[in-house]
Amino acid sequence: MSARSVTILGATGSIGASTLDLIEREPERFRIKALTAARSVAKLADAARRTRAERAVILDPALYADLKVALSGSGVEAAAGEEAIVETAAMGADWTMAAIVGTAGLRPVMAALGQGATVALANKEALVSAGALMTRVASDHGATLLPVDSEHNAVFQCFPHGSAERVRKIILTASGGPFRGLTRDEMAGMTPAQAVKHPNWSMGAKISVDSATLMNKGLELIEAFHLFPVGADKLDVIVHPQSVVHSMVEYVDGSVLAQLGTPDMRTPIAHTLAWPERMETPCARLDLASVGRLDFEAPDFDLFPALGLALDALREGGAAPAILNAANEIAVAAFLAGRVGFLDIALIVEKVRSCYAAPHPASIDDVLAIDAEARVRASQVVETLSR
Repeated sequence: MSARSVTILGATGSIGASTLDLIEREPERFRIKALTAARSVAKLADAARRTRAERAVILDPALYADLKVALSGSGVEAAAGEEAIVETAAMGADWTMAAIVGTAGLRPVMAALGQGATVALANKEALVSAGALMTRVASDHGATLLPVDSEHNAVFQCFPHGSAERVRKIILTASGGPFRGLTRDEMAGMTPAQAVKHPNWSMGAKISVDSATLMNKGLELIEAFHLFPVGADKLDVIVHPQSVVHSMVEYVDGSVLAQLGTPDMRTPIAHTLAWPERMETPCARLDLASVGRLDFEAPDFDLFPALGLALDALREGGAAPAILNAANEIAVAAFLAGRVGFLDIALIVEKVRSCYAAPHPASIDDVLAIDAEARVRASQVVETLSR
């Protein structure tokens, strides 16, 4: 069997690094077509050299010369700029990892889907902001969209594809984040350093803060709505602090299927990388006797209002999820920069959602315009709060 060609969009982040780790364990099975990164020239060049990639692309054009020097003599083609990343996504790899953070990954994801191959989606913001457009492009071009988020990947493994009528409910699990069990007054004083210390997962700063507010779970509900054809009323969230049960599917006969495993993103990445087959991973094996117990509790919408804001945006549809996502990105960035407090994150999102509405987006340009306007409005709210 010939090696599967792979492109990794966002190769130097945590997801990209985990993907490379798996690929380099079975080099005969995969061939790297292209790697991209935003600004990490040294990491990108090192990965491209190690894997003998055909192409390496840096987002920042000012770093092109540095990348060219770092790749000198390697035979790896160097390129730079947003358009170069979009072109790279359309190079026709058999399998593409979409791990560019934020709406910056939207156009590359659409380009990859347009090739009709397999796209492993780790960029939740793209599906949240433009889910209907993305799934339509995937359908029109015969592309396969595989979820990398541990929760959606768990649902994918338990879901009766082609028989959605058998499903009564999809249940996404949430760890509860680092502030589970705290009062609202206690959360008000939490710092960025405390917010990014996730109790179970090793993740980037932005997604860790989203986990602390439970916005992450709200965004995942919107993702699930686009990935699995069951409707918003059949989506639910339950808090499960051990992060052993990654999500569940309840069937009409009362059966509940769950996917379990240790909290290591290489497990869902490997599932998508080898799909429809399986591959070995170095992940720690689940030892239920050592875990001892599995706890579950309902989410507290009063203490974590971001989850309710996301549900409202899901029910409203149209431009609402894109506005929610953009406002949240600005709010989280302001919190990480020390400009606003932890509780201000949901407040900023709520204020933007209450003062800005837009027509249903009919194109990616529409989505990006809505995203840009929501960011401006969120930045204005941040300025007011940080004075």
